[in-house]
Amino acid sequence: MRLRLAAGAAAVAFSVAVLASPDDPVPLPEPEVPAVEVLAEDLEAPSAVAVHGDRAFVTERAGLVRVVQDGSLLEAPLASFRPAAVPGGGLLGIALDPEFAENGRLYLYMTYEEGGDLYNRIMAVTESGSRLRDVETILDGIPGSAYTNGGFLKFGPDGMLYAGTGTVSEGSHLPSDPASLAGKILRIGADGSIPADNPFPGSPVYSLGYRNPQGLAWDEEGRMYAADLGPEKNDEINLVRAGSDHGWPGTECAAGPGTEAALACYDPSIEPGGMIHYSGRIDVGFPLLVASLKASNLYGVDPWSGSESPVLGFNGRVRDVAQGGDGSIYVITSNTDGRGFPDAGDDRLLRITR
Repeated sequence: MRLRLAAGAAAVAFSVAVLASPDDPVPLPEPEVPAVEVLAEDLEAPSAVAVHGDRAFVTERAGLVRVVQDGSLLEAPLASFRPAAVPGGGLLGIALDPEFAENGRLYLYMTYEEGGDLYNRIMAVTESGSRLRDVETILDGIPGSAYTNGGFLKFGPDGMLYAGTGTVSEGSHLPSDPASLAGKILRIGADGSIPADNPFPGSPVYSLGYRNPQGLAWDEEGRMYAADLGPEKNDEINLVRAGSDHGWPGTECAAGPGTEAALACYDPSIEPGGMIHYSGRIDVGFPLLVASLKASNLYGVDPWSGSESPVLGFNGRVRDVAQGGDGSIYVITSNTDGRGFPDAGDDRLLRITR
């Protein structure tokens, strides 16, 4: 069973004391090592996690929404869908409405097949008791792919819903086309409406030029960051602005005509997953937390300097990360997605506390 903090997580908590003399050393303080607990095991290819109070909602690619409550995985799923069975698609992102406590609404991103073609849709559903009801598609017809569908959903500090979408193929130029929904970060209202201040009038497109965006986060100054998965290398963390073009497929990491350079570029690849800007009390080194599938770690990252600090390792592929209301950090692994080496008990939902 894998379960260990990365060495760097403990190291960032050390402070080195000055020795008074060789005969009278001042002892080093004991570091406060965050605790890691397993909240759920035997998840099947989980994709995303969202947290409200003592409940964590996890999507599984095959179509289930699972709930972990009071530290235990509920046996019955909250909902079951029938997404397309493709390696890089399925039931992907999940986001809870900012007013979830009052309205019970949550949002899902799902790959589906129609007429032999793949697409993605964003659905709004309402929790009622222990089930979901009132399934409503609020954005449809997002071009899909067997491998690169993006799939994250996040509510921003402006109350709008943001979604990352992928390219349909490596050679496609749709990500650079503002008229297409492929390879974009989209911005819509909670009801699917198009905000009047979007950069392209009447369009949900907020930013373009992405291959396979996997994570989105905002810092304390309101700056937006997106993690984009490269083809084999050149994963990016980008600073996102309204209307910004991040180059795919014409450029990777570097700026081009009318496109922006990445803040951070990873070669070799780390396969970034979900991302948050952490605001709790656990010492994570740098507050931008990035899940890594290939590097098998959760990293604290400073994209402005390129510095990073490992927070959680030795758990195999790390898919997504979320912050609880008490400052704890929730992490899901992804060792049963066909690309990892699952242990007994994989996949897991972990919580880092203290």
